[in-house]
Amino acid sequence: MTIGIQSIVGNSLAAWEGWNGLGYETRIQILNRWAEQLDQSARAMVSFQCRNALEHVGETLLLPGPTGETNELYSAGRGVFIVTADADVSITAVIGQITAALVTGNTVLVSLPSEFALSAGELVAQLEKAGCARGVITAIDNIQLADCVSITAIAGVAYAGQLSTSQALARQLAARDGLLAQLICETDCESLPVIGSPTYSLRFVTERTRTINITAVGGNATLLELGSGEH
Repeated sequence: MTIGIQSIVGNSLAAWEGWNGLGYETRIQILNRWAEQLDQSARAMVSFQCRNALEHVGETLLLPGPTGETNELYSAGRGVFIVTADADVSITAVIGQITAALVTGNTVLVSLPSEFALSAGELVAQLEKAGCARGVITAIDNIQLADCVSITAIAGVAYAGQLSTSQALARQLAARDGLLAQLICETDCESLPVIGSPTYSLRFVTERTRTINITAVGGNATLLELGSGEH
């Protein structure tokens, strides 16, 4: 594995925290600006993925908790996702994969065949023009793909194409050390039942909880001591 690939993944990881921290509304604004550069079908796919992500994973839920404390449940991106597809897959399908990964707070490494309608480099240039910071989406060569999939820092792979390739990717991910990576496959590239699902974005997120202590200094000492007494 080359130092160059490790550096690419490292740069994507470095960009992830800032992108993930922007929040859904800001990310959607950037993606909508990107959509203005695309054809009608691709624009509709961007809108579809953003709308569904906002509905299904974009809301922060307030959980019950003790007085003086707020507890929130929210979704966050998993990290760095690889997006890749076969040459005969529609550009609309790939736009759906990229949008779902980005809108949910992940950064993306995109690898596409040389004969594809749009090159990975063109997609990166479009998204950076729309407002994505450098490193949020990065083009990688097909020859780098296998090595990138093997890096344990990769949180998941979104692939559209043949069943046999998806099975090979599953085996490669299963052979890695460390945490299991998410594999999101679309093998029906005509109907797009996976990418076209309203809950597609759920595959790209993880749930987090956030606790905020709002008790004023010098407040009720009994409340501050809850849970610390003897049983």
